[in-house]
This record gives sequence, structure tokens and C-alpha cells, in this order.
Amino acid sequence: MSDLLFSVFPSDNFVDLSLFQFGREKCSPAHSFGPAARNHFLFHYVISGTGRLFAYDSSGTTKEYSIRSMQGFMIFPGQITTYVADKDLPWEYVWIEFDGLRAKAIVEASGFSLDNPVYKARSKDLREEMMKEMNYIAENGSSSPLHLMGHLYLFIDYLARSTEGIKVNNGSKLRDFYIHEALEYISHNFQNDISVEQIADICGLNRSYFGKIFKEAVGVTPQEFLLKYRMTKAAELLKLTQLSVGEISSAVGYENQLHFSRAFKSVYGLSPKKWRAEQILNS
Repeated sequence: MSDLLFSVFPSDNFVDLSLFQFGREKCSPAHSFGPAARNHFLFHYVISGTGRLFAYDSSGTTKEYSIRSMQGFMIFPGQITTYVADKDLPWEYVWIEFDGLRAKAIVEASGFSLDNPVYKARSKDLREEMMKEMNYIAENGSSSPLHLMGHLYLFIDYLARSTEGIKVNNGSKLRDFYIHEALEYISHNFQNDISVEQIADICGLNRSYFGKIFKEAVGVTPQEFLLKYRMTKAAELLKLTQLSVGEISSAVGYENQLHFSRAFKSVYGLSPKKWRAEQILNS
């Protein structure tokens, strides 16, 4: 039997970076998971033992990786993977599933890609601090969301600093400047009737090029980002205030309440009224 510790995190109020689930498992011999695809980034760190990861690379070819203690592996959203514990020396690992508007850039800056999913630290001290943060999160699932978010940021910091990372060239720095400008504009103007064209104009870029570099940096199109950002703000208002659905619709840039309700359901799977009622039931 596997020894499993597992928690799910209430991620609604965190946009830039958030937890989704986390845990630790001491696997039984030959224990396997998959083939499956995840919706978010999922990082495993192997505490002891060994196992194998089977993962699609950027060409769609399944590659096999042998991973042992003090190593780890990153799974990307939508990537089909299977991982199997060794039959003689099964692994024990701790994992964190996370995502957010800056997650893709952080993961890539840490040196991970579909073609390079294996974690190999260059610093023993930083690796051990990273493992401590992962274990702390796994063991403290009942702590407050803000407390756990603080430890998530510490984990991300140690993860990035313990790897070789990727040197950022001047082109990447300029791209990051444009993306920062776009995100700042959206965060201050999402409640207004803004368009992707307006956001591109603020950055001084044509719409096509802006859309390309935005998706490369953030992982979604500007339209998808703006929709998710508005709906995340709407969810906060539904959960934390007594405002009507119509008032919240206007507050996040939708003058038409029907259009807002459709947009909200496309992200959360429920109408705003049903989603709010479910949050009250679960609180």
C-alpha cells in the first residue's frame, strides 16, 4: 500500500501564482500513475528511491527518463505523462501543482521545457531548502491560504535558484517590458471596455506581434488572459461581497449581464448565482 498525504488548495483569489494541490507519497513497488494530462504545472521532487517518467516531448514523441532521489521532474499543462515507481526501490516523492499568469515564465526561466523535464540541482543547500518548503506545504494543508502562498513563493525561489536557469538576452528583456506594461494596463483597466488592440497600442506594438509575444510569455492569448482576469475578479466579488450579479457584471467590464454570465460559466462551469450558492454551502 502507498503512504499518501494529499491536499487541495482554494486557488480562486490568486492570479499571478497559485497552488492547486500538493502532497507526499511513499509509493508501493511498481506503483504507477497515468497516462494522464494535467491542467497545471506539476513538480515532483524525489526524496528517496527511484522510478521512471514517460513524457511527450515537443515533437509529440514519448521519451523515457530514469529519475532517482535528489532529482525531480516537471509536468507541463496538457502534457501526457506516466510515471512508475521502481519495483525494488520504489520512490517517495513530494509534489506541488501550481499555475498562474507568471507560472510559465518562471518554469522556463528555471530551465524546464517539454524536452528537458528533469530537475537536477546545482546547489545542494538550495535543493534542500526547496525540499523543506515542499514538505512544509504538504504537511500544513490546513494553514491559511496566505500562509501557504508565502511558502509557495519560497519554494519557487529555491527551485529557480537551485537550477542553472536560462540567461535572458536583451530581446527577452524587451519582451518582458512589453508584457509588464500590458499586465499593468489590464490590472488597472479591466473594469472598462478595453480591447486587445488598445492594449497593443499602449505597448506600441501591432496586434499580431503583441498577441504572439504575449502568448509566448504568459501561455494564453491576450483575449484568454483578459477573460480569466475579469472572471477571477468577479469570483472574488461574488465570494466576498453582497453585490448583485448585475453590479458585479458592470464592475468587471460587462454592461450586458447575460454576456457576463456566459463568460463566467465558460471559466468556472457554473452560472454566477450557482457558483456563489455553492461557495456559501462549502464555507
